Amino acid sequence: MLEKYPTQVKIVEKNFPLQMHKFARQAATAALAAHKQGKFWEYHKKLFESISSLNDAKVQEIATQLGLDMDKFNKDLKDQALQNIITRDLQEGTAAGVRGTPTIFVNGKPLAARSIEGFQQAIDEELKKK
Repeated sequence: MLEKYPTQVKIVEKNFPLQMHKFARQAATAALAAHKQGKFWEYHKKLFESISSLNDAKVQEIATQLGLDMDKFNKDLKDQALQNIITRDLQEGTAAGVRGTPTIFVNGKPLAARSIEGFQQAIDEELKKK
């Protein structure tokens, strides 16, 4: 959809670490720390590829693989501002009715048909309104 609508569509990622996943908040923090070095999506992808083996060592390994400045990365892991972003995202998600992940919205409306066709239809309907 981003290729088809490069100027009309953008992706906004929000954090919603589920409490049942004991390492979810740490993973969200690590992804935000990677974002501070311009590597959010790369880090995010590797996190999900490693979902069954996430731990502190894996967080460090991924950062190293991506060539992050490790001193900055480890400092950012302790940054309270990142915790505040995650807490705000959780509150906004809860208020919007998010119960699990991933939850997808198109222009503030939950996407029911989670397929390429569903995305296409929801985006086209929103673009017609403009």
